[in-house]
Amino acid sequence: MTSAYQQLCERFRMLHRFGHLAAICHWDQATMMPSGSNEARSQALAELALLEHRQLTAPEMDDWLSLAAEEPLDLSQHANLREMKRAWNRAAALPDRLVEAQSLAGARCEHAWREQRRQNDWSGFLPNLREVVRLSREEASVRGEHQGCGRYDSLLDLYEPGMTSHKLDALFGDITTWLPELCQQVVERQAAEPYVLSNGRFATEAQRQLGLKVMSKLGFDFDRGRLDVSVHPFCGGVPEDVRITTRYTDDDFTGSLMGVIHETGHGCYEQNLPAEWLGLPAGEARSMAVHESQSLLFEMQLARHPAFLHWLSPLLVEAFGTGHQAYLDGDNLCRLFTRVQPGLIRVDADEVTYPFHIILRYEIERRLIEGELEVDDIPELWTQKMETWLGISTAGNYRDGCMQDIHWTDGGFGYFPTYTLGALYAAQLFGALKRDLPDLDECLREGDFMPLTTWLRERVWRHGCLLETGELLQQATGEPLNPDWFRRHLERRYLEV
Repeated sequence: MTSAYQQLCERFRMLHRFGHLAAICHWDQATMMPSGSNEARSQALAELALLEHRQLTAPEMDDWLSLAAEEPLDLSQHANLREMKRAWNRAAALPDRLVEAQSLAGARCEHAWREQRRQNDWSGFLPNLREVVRLSREEASVRGEHQGCGRYDSLLDLYEPGMTSHKLDALFGDITTWLPELCQQVVERQAAEPYVLSNGRFATEAQRQLGLKVMSKLGFDFDRGRLDVSVHPFCGGVPEDVRITTRYTDDDFTGSLMGVIHETGHGCYEQNLPAEWLGLPAGEARSMAVHESQSLLFEMQLARHPAFLHWLSPLLVEAFGTGHQAYLDGDNLCRLFTRVQPGLIRVDADEVTYPFHIILRYEIERRLIEGELEVDDIPELWTQKMETWLGISTAGNYRDGCMQDIHWTDGGFGYFPTYTLGALYAAQLFGALKRDLPDLDECLREGDFMPLTTWLRERVWRHGCLLETGELLQQATGEPLNPDWFRRHLERRYLEV
């Protein structure tokens, strides 16, 4: 006789396959789909989302979860059941109607945003965004009542279970007490540092081949993944089929390369999740903040490390030619890739100013979901906060201001904080990694990334969702979340060198 737990496993494996199909449809929508096909694709994705939701909330699921809790399960199976119950609880809170409406509204808004952003068309973007926000507020109200928490906290929990705005306020509040002064000190110190800029061109195909080579060296498995182009870089798919995208400009290769390295961190995490739990909740990534910790560890901690940049230098010369040799010299790369300069674009921000971009978005989206702010008010508040935190105005520049990100277009409210949470986790993980691997610098300079990825696989990747975030961090580093690691990392890299 099939146990309730076994029946749950079969249901979640089916949902994983549905999720695979949805992920590839989303990837195609962002990379290759003809623009005139968007409405049909949106309808198909909404139908698939509704089908997934109905399977997850079917009447038998409640019975199976109750019966499985009484069955003899080992510790790993109990953890899997915990995550099944979490997924079921999240889905059970929402009616079919809302799931379908959100899928359609998000797909339409995101598709229109691509062209509207290019044209700086805030007024054209407004109607779609208003509908996404309206539905997100409804979702937040339903979830908040279901979970007995605040509306924004109910959405935040989707991306980082157990995190609350109260905890975020404390973490972000602490950062804002010391980061502005540190940023100013670094900018003043770097003003006297000489460095070489390039005014040359970097062929897109050469950038692409370089990205593929670096991805391979970092351990990305191209038998189970690929690299493509999209308006906004992302990593999607499932562990068996990971899709990474970037974007290219011929006057600067750094944005595409760092984007590729960032997304490769995501991709390697996905490809190294526990194979024995594939298709089940325990085999999924722990949270989006943990996911971002892996991408930021690759992009910020690793790819801006002097030893890595000296290894990278000859690869760049090989890719782009000796005419760029002074620009691509290892020491010059170290100065360029650790250059702190407040800018408009979040994805291009250095690691010192990056938290300001996240705190700004967090403060706006929280008020937006709680009903304290309307969509029409976003540009003015965005400009105020950009001037406060970064000293830059975005007045009238919607393209590089409040329209620059894809997250709000499909209702991803609550996601942004995971970037800075991920930076805190990454600093702590990399600190523990360096403690455990005293020869790490030498390995990086030689292009030997196996010790680093092996440590991450053992300490983070192979655990999937079996451990809660706090347990994962404690086991990997020997202590709970400690934001001091992030501050010490920035001070050592930017003020003590």
